[in-house]
Amino acid sequence: MRQRYSLIHNSLIHSLIISMEGLKQIASVAGYSGLYRIVKPGRAGVIVETLDDKKTKTMMGPTARVSVLNDISIYVDGDEENESAPLAVVLQNVNEKYGENLTVNPKGSNEELAEFMATVVPNYDRDRVRSTDIKKLIVWYTTLRQYAPEMFRKDDTAAETELVEPADVVAESTTDTPVDKAETETAE
Repeated sequence: MRQRYSLIHNSLIHSLIISMEGLKQIASVAGYSGLYRIVKPGRAGVIVETLDDKKTKTMMGPTARVSVLNDISIYVDGDEENESAPLAVVLQNVNEKYGENLTVNPKGSNEELAEFMATVVPNYDRDRVRSTDIKKLIVWYTTLRQYAPEMFRKDDTAAETELVEPADVVAESTTDTPVDKAETETAE
């Protein structure tokens, strides 16, 4: 049963990774507001472009603290191995729950922000996740929805992955008859 669950879990993760692949190209820069698309990394720093209507390009030096969104996660309560949820999963949860109709105001009260976060990630760590982190999450989500909506498109082929029993996988992969290369090419 555990292996079967992992196959279901891997299928869902595969779908999520494909739809959120663009997070590797979006970054936050400490000391600067907004999000940035990474244009070209280099030895002297990284060239970024604002994720807004202006599309201003800027060179961030090697001392700038550039955080790629794909590397950011939210603290959750749980065992040692699973102490955080990737930002991609959290953004996907926000998208599934609210879509384009995000009604939470990032300038709302701390209670409203905590209630919003609990609807998106019920087991988030209330001690380590601050209200400023939740505000950033809301601002980033609205910015991504507006200027990078392709981040939230799902890959339907990954979601339709069939579940295969582990015994079936082993039986299929251990064939005793050699396969002729010409037969394989004509079958394709």
